[in-house]
Amino acid sequence: MKEFICNIPKAELHVHIEGTLEPELMFAIAERNKIRLPYKSEEDVRKAYKFRDLQSFLEIYYKGTHVLLKERDFYEITWNYLKKASSQNIRHTEMFFDPQAHTSRGMQFEVIFMGILDAMKEGAEKLGISSKLIMCFQRCMSVESAMETLLLSLPYKEWIIGVGLDSSEIGYPPRKFVSVFERARKEGFLTVAHAGEEGPPDYIWQALNELKVVRIDHGIACVKDILLVNKMKTEKIPLTICPLSNVKLHIFDSLADHNLKQMLDMGLTVTINSDDPAYFGGYLNENFLAIQEFLHLDHNDIYQLIKNSFQATFLTRNEKAILLKELDGFMLKRSHPIPEKAFS
Repeated sequence: MKEFICNIPKAELHVHIEGTLEPELMFAIAERNKIRLPYKSEEDVRKAYKFRDLQSFLEIYYKGTHVLLKERDFYEITWNYLKKASSQNIRHTEMFFDPQAHTSRGMQFEVIFMGILDAMKEGAEKLGISSKLIMCFQRCMSVESAMETLLLSLPYKEWIIGVGLDSSEIGYPPRKFVSVFERARKEGFLTVAHAGEEGPPDYIWQALNELKVVRIDHGIACVKDILLVNKMKTEKIPLTICPLSNVKLHIFDSLADHNLKQMLDMGLTVTINSDDPAYFGGYLNENFLAIQEFLHLDHNDIYQLIKNSFQATFLTRNEKAILLKELDGFMLKRSHPIPEKAFS
């Protein structure tokens, strides 16, 4: 099973590029940019990654972003992630980035964006991994700041596939950003939103009905509302679940308690992702290996989760078909029959 999980082709739809900043690279960039970190060593950094909840994580996460000052810095974190993703047989990834975490420190949008874009182009050329970029608004900041960020992104919208909503959830309902998402859709952006991670099912309803998102990031609270489950099942609205993140942030006490298998069995379009892998103890393969062990997933479950992720990408129909053909070929080559339900 380990060999099966590590080698099967995959997609990742929920990873924050700033959340891939490993302690070693954090120290290297800090030294280069002459920034003093509040840690003595990489090991001290890792010891600090004991979070009480989402907010306690974000406090450390945003401190880490302060070492990122130059285009080269954003190139390096993106390139390092793409190399890791490629090594885990990720064929396509859709990455979040948080411009406000940097523009609020006086950085130019272009510096952030171009560093990431250069790495994406190199990833496609040298690693054969395709990638798309989703710009997130921080829900704990003002609507005016989000709109300003959206306007800053317009010269680059050829390369930014969509916009999202992230950061602290409780007390910051999605409907706060209706006007920003309306403008984003008019500009041609696809829309997603973090909802139902720590927040209630109502936040998912708001994201779907008021922000009109086409994908829900996290969304684990949906099972508390059967009408919401039925809507998401009927409309095949994808959920980007991040198991190790959910445990690290104490949403579940352990992976054995996670509801993703329940969601999968309900027929929801569940996908597996790493969220902020440098902080939560694992990239995509580690998430799959952990849920397989604790939730006793079989080959068909793993196949269905990955098939869901390919179908939920923002790729074209033909691009999706190529990935799905590779996935089915992988199954057949290893004498694993393709589940009939997978064709539904």
